[in-house]
Amino acid sequence: MQNNVLILDFGSQYTQLIARRVRELNIYSDIKPYNNPPEDLSIYKAVILSGSPHSVRGENVPHPDLSEIKGKKPLLGICYGAQYLSHFDGGNVAPSATREYGRANLSFTKDDEAFLEGLQEGSQVWMSHSDTIKQLPTAAVRLASTHDVENAAFRIEGEKTYGIQFHPEVYHTTDGKKLLENFLVKIAGLQQDWTPDAFVETTVAELKEKIGNDKVILGLSGGVDSSVAAMLLHKTIGSHLHCIFVNNGLLRKNEFESVLDQYKHMGLNVKGVDASARFLDALKGESDPEGKRKIIGRVFIEVFDDEAHLVENAKWLAQGTIYPDRIESVSASGGPSAVIKSHHNVGGLPDYMKLKIVEPLQLLFKDEVRRVGRNLGMDPSILGRHPFPGPGLGIRILGDITAEKVSILQDVDAIFIDGLKKWGLYDKVWQAGAMLLPVNSVGVMGDERTYEKCVALRAVESTDGMTADWVNLPYEFLQKTSNDIINKVKGVNRVVYDISSKPPATIEWE
Repeated sequence: MQNNVLILDFGSQYTQLIARRVRELNIYSDIKPYNNPPEDLSIYKAVILSGSPHSVRGENVPHPDLSEIKGKKPLLGICYGAQYLSHFDGGNVAPSATREYGRANLSFTKDDEAFLEGLQEGSQVWMSHSDTIKQLPTAAVRLASTHDVENAAFRIEGEKTYGIQFHPEVYHTTDGKKLLENFLVKIAGLQQDWTPDAFVETTVAELKEKIGNDKVILGLSGGVDSSVAAMLLHKTIGSHLHCIFVNNGLLRKNEFESVLDQYKHMGLNVKGVDASARFLDALKGESDPEGKRKIIGRVFIEVFDDEAHLVENAKWLAQGTIYPDRIESVSASGGPSAVIKSHHNVGGLPDYMKLKIVEPLQLLFKDEVRRVGRNLGMDPSILGRHPFPGPGLGIRILGDITAEKVSILQDVDAIFIDGLKKWGLYDKVWQAGAMLLPVNSVGVMGDERTYEKCVALRAVESTDGMTADWVNLPYEFLQKTSNDIINKVKGVNRVVYDISSKPPATIEWE
């Protein structure tokens, strides 16, 4: 039996955060949809039920069969999960008098409970529900309360089944990580052995078994994800890996040349392909964000198909897809969570392309990818690079794309990013970039009236890209950057700074 945790997704916006918190404990977590759980449960030592936008009192609510889980494996229900355990097992769930959302504090905690070890009365928790458990399920014992929620936590006698009506996975719950550790380590008996070392060892072994002596083509982007994926595969198959770096015409200024130079020192077999004209021609006249993503994805595949024919007996296409890409494109493991946007490297290959896909990082979050890269001995300057979207500047130019617009945005972006580095701010920012807006604004340069483009600068701090806060950059830096952009980039006369967090906004504008 492996040290894995199964998270059944009921559609909560926080499901992915549960996975993150579990992994921070060096325990591997796996998200599956409640309506399509794995047939083989033997590899899981504990199960967590997520929250949900649904009410257990509604019609057609998520209602999985837990007969092979409850009472047989350690089980933790969070919010909806706790209400589900109550509603369908002798308890009573009713509407709250007022929606319980936001910070609360524990007003009662039961003594001598392993689940609550390290938690005190007054500990802050985060509530997010409109229903509440009025009566506990059969054989349940109350473990904790808040001022407004009597049954904030409970356990079932004779089982390792627990329920909490608050969210331990969000940072607003002060002792949430400790609570999860108590459940997973003290109660479920899981080992905290899922580390970068273990991931590399396991992944290399799995890749060797999967790929054998086949040749693999990998698309490098210059970013962290594809670079780490390349090094993992290089460690596995060596010269059988053929890396291709495509210039889609939407890269940062001079990035095609600088990235190729960077890879020379990594021992990788890399070929540069300049397909910028092909991409820009295909994008001509398209202004819809999803339309642009799909075009870029299609041409990306077409270019790789062309290159694949030049590599004799190539069998695989490797991609640097990571977990958040899949979550935002197809929801968590195909589950009920809402799709946010499609990613160009998610969704498979067309029938005419005979390569099979291998995605060695598809279960990792961004910070985990960086830790694996450090384990592989990669250059910190590569691992420290800001994330850059696969579609590149194509989704930072709002509206249709032209070569002129790309040139303008490349110059703006270069001034912004170079400025962050010169001011010692680059490493304090998780991701930064500029957006070219589809509006002109009136300005005055010298004695002449101008009617030129407006650009938006964006800088955020984050751990894994699932949530992000805007960075409070110094006014002096913003002033200098704005002046440099307006004075040096022809066609731009206005600069604004984006102070939106994720959620509700996404990091990119498209």
